[in-house]
Amino acid sequence: QVCKRKCTEVQRCTPCKQPRCAFAAPSEGLEHGGVGAGGGGDGGGRGEAASNSETGHCHHPVCPIPSSSSSENFVASLGLQVLSHLTVKERCLCASLVCKYWRDLCLDFQFWKQIDLSGLQQVNDDLLVKIASRRQNVTEINISDCRGVHDHGVTSLASHCPGLQKYTAYRCKQLGDISVVALATHCPLLVKVHVGNQDKLTDGALKKVSKSHLRDIHLGQCYGITDEGMVALARGCPKLQRLYLQENKMVTDQSVRAVAEHCPELQFVGFMGCPVTSQGVIHLTALQNLTVLDLRHISELNNETVMEVVRKCRKLSSLNLCLNWSINDRCVEIIAKEGRSLKELYLVSCKITDHALIAIGQYSSTIETVDAGWCKDITDQGATQIAQSSKSLRYLGLMRCDKVNEETVERLVVQYPHIVFSTVMQDCKRTLERAYQMGWSPNTSNSS
Repeated sequence: QVCKRKCTEVQRCTPCKQPRCAFAAPSEGLEHGGVGAGGGGDGGGRGEAASNSETGHCHHPVCPIPSSSSSENFVASLGLQVLSHLTVKERCLCASLVCKYWRDLCLDFQFWKQIDLSGLQQVNDDLLVKIASRRQNVTEINISDCRGVHDHGVTSLASHCPGLQKYTAYRCKQLGDISVVALATHCPLLVKVHVGNQDKLTDGALKKVSKSHLRDIHLGQCYGITDEGMVALARGCPKLQRLYLQENKMVTDQSVRAVAEHCPELQFVGFMGCPVTSQGVIHLTALQNLTVLDLRHISELNNETVMEVVRKCRKLSSLNLCLNWSINDRCVEIIAKEGRSLKELYLVSCKITDHALIAIGQYSSTIETVDAGWCKDITDQGATQIAQSSKSLRYLGLMRCDKVNEETVERLVVQYPHIVFSTVMQDCKRTLERAYQMGWSPNTSNSS
């Protein structure tokens, strides 16, 4: 658009190119046009010029100056903030195709620092190589469930992105030691590795990664990991804060003892379904910073060990004892008395009765979440008394506690609205309520 303003005191302005879109954007993007707020566009500019020309008066001695850098930066920042709410797929396949300016925004470096590609089946080694070669500033990547990515792609990513700090690759069974070794070799800032459900991972990878500065590692269902690799990891990563294993059948008490001795900063520990016993778990009492402990389905876990852990680990806020048939009312009572920081207690399928729930309500002033699902000896009395006596309780799980009547739960829901009661019926009601809130309505047509 050419400025055609005239005035009696000022000479005609030098023609200047005006944007066809209302966004105050860089000229490169504006030439491709766009739809902007305000409905100005070309028509608005021509109307204003014609009006001034007809009146013969000029309110500005020169042409309107294109948007300043400050306003350009503001609009760009606003655009980046809007685009940040989109997923990688939405930005790449939708937003970036609107115009060249939007494409440039979608390629902004901040969108390619934390990359979540999880579940995208079209992701393969070639794409990962392209991302790595063009975006060396990647600090976090998630390729969980990406079956088309192999060791070659991860190795290329690691070699091009030395600033990588967090790596997640759940259920990528095609990956092996080569990937983790490459990350340990080329990424000195690496602090998080989550590689659950990778059958090909062995102790060799752990020995290599033990020379890094890891703080968070997840090795659940990596069946090739043994005590040898875990001991090497514990000795080489004294700053480790989070460690989670699940059903690692060759990880025993030796590993538990090693991490307890060499990783004093551990805060989150999980050994679900691992063949460890109370003789190994007792070593966790040395972890003074422990806040979350997952001991689900430990076949040889006794009450005395659990009580001692609760007594010694004073910062413990979440304790999961689900699927441990030996945990009884006496153990839960001691937990309620000694767990001064405890907020979450999970007791699904434990050997407890109403006495355990009554003890929690009576002795604990901190526990907010109690899940007693599938505990067949829980009755109306236990559910009612814990709701009445507890000042901190906010969630009570009663799923498949068949001796608790639904009429009792309905009454408790009304009397104690600050507590969420979880049963089959109550969960179904909440699901329907959320569906209605999101605009769902039942189809009452004959075809349904």
